[in-house]
Amino acid sequence: MSEKIKFAVVGCGHIGKRHAEMITRNSECELVALIDIKDKAALGIESYDVPFFASLDEFLKSGIEADVINIASPNGFHFEQSYKAIDAGKHIVVEKPMTLNKQDAEKLIFQALHKHKQVFAVMQNRYSPPSAWVKGMVENGKLGEIYMVQLNCYWNRDDRYYKPESWHGKKNLDGGTLFTQFSHFIDIMYWLFGDITNIQAKFADFNHQTLTDFEDSGFISFDFVNGGMGALNYSTSVWNQNLESSMTIIAENGAIKIGGQYMDKVEVCNVKDYVMPELPPTNPGNDYGAYKGSAANHHYIIENVVDVLKGRNTITTNALEGLKVVDIIERIYQLKK
Repeated sequence: MSEKIKFAVVGCGHIGKRHAEMITRNSECELVALIDIKDKAALGIESYDVPFFASLDEFLKSGIEADVINIASPNGFHFEQSYKAIDAGKHIVVEKPMTLNKQDAEKLIFQALHKHKQVFAVMQNRYSPPSAWVKGMVENGKLGEIYMVQLNCYWNRDDRYYKPESWHGKKNLDGGTLFTQFSHFIDIMYWLFGDITNIQAKFADFNHQTLTDFEDSGFISFDFVNGGMGALNYSTSVWNQNLESSMTIIAENGAIKIGGQYMDKVEVCNVKDYVMPELPPTNPGNDYGAYKGSAANHHYIIENVVDVLKGRNTITTNALEGLKVVDIIERIYQLKK
């Protein structure tokens, strides 16, 4: 593939616009269409001089060529739209979560293998320098045996985010707090330490009873299949602004804590016979006005798509890893009373 890779984007909200922006900024890419059920003017996408469609079906019937379709629609639509795009012979980039249940994720992967198409799962936190550094530390055995891992995700998501007209907070479209807010962090944990078992969980709904169909907080504990134990504590009930996202690792040869709002700072590195290198800066968080999101790393995803399709590199977040994140969240949520 020597010519430009053609992309269409489904869903033109905050994240879909990020996809469109990163595609247009990449000299090896071409944005060929935008797709959303809302009116073009209401979406603020007038600056993109490309055909606009009200549905994926309309676009697929149009005859416009596209190599890749990026799915950035509400979570509940990811499976159906991804499946349609693969069925039509397109590679897909699908925002997290890949689907809202493991069974759908398996169907998607099966279809992609059948059609010889790539599924790129968006898990952009892997690209942040602290994440990549910790991955190296775990893989090269510098930390020795892993004893304990604790993830704390304490964010603010209030009525500025959960608006009545929004899909956020609706069980069938959103899926739950772990799917929409914190699947990136579960992905990082899985990427670093592997699968989990012996899950125990407590959930609460403190101040979102009128805003969402599901819990806003939880304490989860588990064992890692590869050894060691872990905990995930999360809440979207924090007043006014995000408090933290952090990961603490206690291991045989030392302790590491990554913190900051978006796990963008190494706060502690106390490891035997090791001097912490200076890491490149982390990209700033996505700013949505009243609330903040995780680090803006979508350009790396688009670069990876181009590199894979041009045969220059391997896929950074493959579909099986996307499936595992869905599987872990599904197993946690099965413990809801």
